[in-house]
Amino acid sequence: MQAGAGSSTLAPADLPASAVGEVDDLLSRRLAAAAAAKAEVLTRSHPGAAVAWLLLARARQQLADFSGMQDAAEAAAQLAPDNPVAGFMVIEALLHVGEIAAGRAAIAMLETLPHVDFAHWRQLTEFHVHLGQQLDAERCARKALELRPTDTGARYALASTLVATGATEEAELLFDSLIATASPDGDAAYNRSTLRTQTASHHHLPELRRHLATAPPSAVIGLHYALAKELEDLGDDANAFKHLQAGAAARRVRLSYRVEADEAVMAQIAQTFTADWLGSVQRGSPETGPLFIVGLPRSGTTLIERILGRHSAIGSVGEVNELPLAVTRAANALPTASADLLAARQGLVQRAAQADMTALGRSYCKALRGYGVPGTYVIDKSPLNFLYLGLMAAALPGAKVIHVRRHPLASGYAMFKTLFRMGYPFSYDQQDLGRYQLAYLKLMNHWREVLPGDFLEVDYEAVINDQPGQTKRLLDYCQLPWEDACLSFHEDKRPTATASAAQVRRPIYRESLNQWRRHAADLAPLARVLSAGGVNVA
Repeated sequence: MQAGAGSSTLAPADLPASAVGEVDDLLSRRLAAAAAAKAEVLTRSHPGAAVAWLLLARARQQLADFSGMQDAAEAAAQLAPDNPVAGFMVIEALLHVGEIAAGRAAIAMLETLPHVDFAHWRQLTEFHVHLGQQLDAERCARKALELRPTDTGARYALASTLVATGATEEAELLFDSLIATASPDGDAAYNRSTLRTQTASHHHLPELRRHLATAPPSAVIGLHYALAKELEDLGDDANAFKHLQAGAAARRVRLSYRVEADEAVMAQIAQTFTADWLGSVQRGSPETGPLFIVGLPRSGTTLIERILGRHSAIGSVGEVNELPLAVTRAANALPTASADLLAARQGLVQRAAQADMTALGRSYCKALRGYGVPGTYVIDKSPLNFLYLGLMAAALPGAKVIHVRRHPLASGYAMFKTLFRMGYPFSYDQQDLGRYQLAYLKLMNHWREVLPGDFLEVDYEAVINDQPGQTKRLLDYCQLPWEDACLSFHEDKRPTATASAAQVRRPIYRESLNQWRRHAADLAPLARVLSAGGVNVA
């Protein structure tokens, strides 16, 4: 959210617009330390200017100084109590510091303001999506669309929430409207293609090909992914992979990602969080409640979440960032403007190892409870939390951890063919993907040595082949009694916002087990990287 939005009502006449613009420019270039310094000058020279405090809040947010961000945001809100922009910044700060319950209350309060307009309903939608409150997000998205029925962003936002809530027919109609324009929405085309299995009598290939021929660069990626999905559904594997390759390549060139950074960070994690470290650190309180499901994306973590989530004693907050945020808070990581991203991440690892594990565990548990989800256990299904297993063992010794595994090429292909909305930049190039998988496998081997018996490992293929038996394993690990409802996970009406949103509403199906083998020749680059790293890809 930009502090400048609506800033004319937040700034006194004697505050130079050029000074505000200078800080905005620094923030846009991610020069947070310089922006913070200039914003602090503005707050001293114009302490009654809410916009100055908003700029300072944004700078501190970029610096990961979330407590300082909250202080600045609350100062802005006190100066402009009826301005939603200031209220939104306070909410962002509350979510960053782990005050989830207070953030949710503030969101509810903002919804009652008499002057809530289109832009604010859109922002409220995003907050609800961030918190996994998809039904609330759908409600706010509908209010935004009522105010601007032709707005493409509002239609896309509503369609996305409808996918999460399971209203796929209405979502498809909205996606249709976004695609049938002079400038088609590529992301809408891709998301529409994932709603169901396309058939010979019901697909969109002519339309997609026609749009791709004249599409602007912004739409090309999604259109390629949509064509790949629909062609694979119809059995045209060769052309499907050509479009997949083209879409992934177009996506990759837009990213500044370097897999070497992830490899270095995972290696440092293993070097830092050793058995000696675990034996020397003061453990946190063994509070029961958190249930982590970790693994690579598209490895079956959502399936396990839906199976367990049917149990009366288990709730779920879905995929949230509460553990990384709690680690950042506990480590008090403040990257400087001169540090590159890798140095900042490595600094975070070093500081996290020295953090107060009791404070870290309490901070995380408070945030988790703030979602208001009942249950003896509450699932946090953020796949990349596998990075934090050492910290979990020290800070949250009462937590349960389930690691989901999948055949390396099945997992790799599932990631490669997914156009993620955000995150997972390693998934758009087979070399990157293979190297990331090797680093992940090496780190998991480290956790097995350091934390023997501390987490349960479940194979996706085993669940597909024997759901009752594997479900019993999962429940036994959680020390919970059997409930038949766990076998009917596909009847669960709870919203889900993962890339598997459409699939998890179907009963167990076996088609995905060996789907990658249809593309074995095209996946040869990935197979070579994995094989060279000692992984069996047969």
